[in-house]
Amino acid sequence: MPQYRQINEINFEALTNRTFHPSPGAWEDQVLYFLLLDRFSDGHEQGFLSNAGEIVHSGTTPVFTPSDAENAVQTASEAAKWRAAGRRFAGGTLKGLQSKMGYLKRLGVTVVRISPVLKQAHAQETYTGDGIQNFLAVEPRFGTPEALREVVATAHTYGLYVILDIILNHTGDVFVYQSGQPNYHQGDMPHPVMGYRDQYGNPSLPFKPIDLTKRPDAWPDGAVWPADFQEPSTFSQKGAIRESATASECIEGDVASLKNIHHGHGSVADYHPAPALKALCEVYKFWMAYADLDGYRIDPAYLLAPGAIRYFTGVLKEFAAGIGKENFYLISELTGERQQVCATLEQIGLDAASGIDHLPEKLTSVVKGYRNPTDYFNLFRHSEAIGKGSHTWFRNRFVTGFDDSNSIGNNKTRFCADPGASRQLLAAVGILATTLGIPCLYYGTEQGFDGQGDVHSIREALFGGNFGAFRSRQRHFFREDQPTFQAIARILALRKQYLALRRGRQYLRPISGDGIHFGLPTLLGDPMRSVVPWSRLFNRQEIVCAINTDPDNEQTAWVTIDHELHRPGTLLTCLYSTLPAQIQSTTRVEVRNGRAIRLTVPAGGFVIYA
Repeated sequence: MPQYRQINEINFEALTNRTFHPSPGAWEDQVLYFLLLDRFSDGHEQGFLSNAGEIVHSGTTPVFTPSDAENAVQTASEAAKWRAAGRRFAGGTLKGLQSKMGYLKRLGVTVVRISPVLKQAHAQETYTGDGIQNFLAVEPRFGTPEALREVVATAHTYGLYVILDIILNHTGDVFVYQSGQPNYHQGDMPHPVMGYRDQYGNPSLPFKPIDLTKRPDAWPDGAVWPADFQEPSTFSQKGAIRESATASECIEGDVASLKNIHHGHGSVADYHPAPALKALCEVYKFWMAYADLDGYRIDPAYLLAPGAIRYFTGVLKEFAAGIGKENFYLISELTGERQQVCATLEQIGLDAASGIDHLPEKLTSVVKGYRNPTDYFNLFRHSEAIGKGSHTWFRNRFVTGFDDSNSIGNNKTRFCADPGASRQLLAAVGILATTLGIPCLYYGTEQGFDGQGDVHSIREALFGGNFGAFRSRQRHFFREDQPTFQAIARILALRKQYLALRRGRQYLRPISGDGIHFGLPTLLGDPMRSVVPWSRLFNRQEIVCAINTDPDNEQTAWVTIDHELHRPGTLLTCLYSTLPAQIQSTTRVEVRNGRAIRLTVPAGGFVIYA
């Protein structure tokens, strides 16, 4: 790929003169897998299965075994080095990711969501990809533009789609204020700027479009590129967002030292895009076509003006349709109550949102028995309250998940971090995979990662390196024989097999201990220890799923089912259980509360009956 210094150097006609991979027909049929590229694979693992399913004997990093846990924290000094390694680039690459498409395919996910890959501000440890310095180049530590293209092509070969995380809100820390890094201030007067950073990070470059004949050292690691972003008016220059920020401060302020981009002004209906926003549209049209991507996850929408997002989504959707990607997906994270979020989704043109109304926390708390199940299931009910005729509207509008390090909040704890919580992990995956929404697994979940602490702590390296999971180093975790990996693969295979689990109507079901008195499972003590069942109904088929919030004991309950679909005396068969001996066992439909079946769910477990 050429090294572009200006957007007008791109030949879009030549770029789009080919056939592109079509978009999915129904995104609700997909399962996302979100990975931090720097923490996924460096390509040096040994003893994993190749894309073709063959054992790879080359490589230098052996597979993790339980005896390797804590091998990086045997002394205080070693522990400090391990923690420090988590704050720096760890070494994951696009080539490494390409070699693991078979791993992801066999897990059962269908969409690979990749953290931002564009070139970062030089000599800064923005391993998450948030600190972009060149919007038309790939970060060299990750690989090359060609490597990104090959990742997507390989994914498509294996029947996987690719969604790329992108940044609209800010650049990296590409310039220095005269007063260091000031806090946000309102008003029209921007904070004075000392200059763009040069290749060494010093503010020696003028804060204006760069003349390379005078400062040839500004390319490629100084200032910001392409040159379309070098006008001072590109940036709001209002300083860093404070803890108690207003809505306007979130839109105009820097995210710590990441420099906010000024997108324009006006209402959603009458928005006037600034040159920088138009340039961002061209940049991401380019990457969509160059790499043949299937969707974008936009940095949190709550940091962007609604009019700016609406303008961007409109431009990108139009371009995508023009190259044959009619259902190119645009998702983002939105905050606020469900009704507000759903209204915002349609207003700004996004296809789906994650993090809605504390959904990840509600999911994990229900599984662990610390919330009423209605707190989670009601997120998908009462569709008329948001102007929708059926609650199945939510099935492709909400991206559901847990453990994601990009979610809002300072307390970053993986599901398995709590003592004994690993016994309930499959229940969490079960509720994620078989309730409404597009499920998104966070990398490492399939291996039971248990990080906790600050945000870096749940960004363990799946390939090991110096910041491996379970406080380890130099051991990789691409273990397809691991029981959790295999169980998740079975659950996702059933989701793929049964349309009802992907598109069906959803109902939290009443339970009973004596078969006479029924009611919805309710938090009476703390924690709740109960069966929590729900049904998915589609085209006269009902599939009943249930979790047990008791990690120590099996629980049995009568569960109400649809009285019109089931005759007394007929049998429902166990399709899946975390207790393998239960699979293929049956339970009889009885006349109780209309119709009911008696379910036994293993300790901390998950079952599916049909």
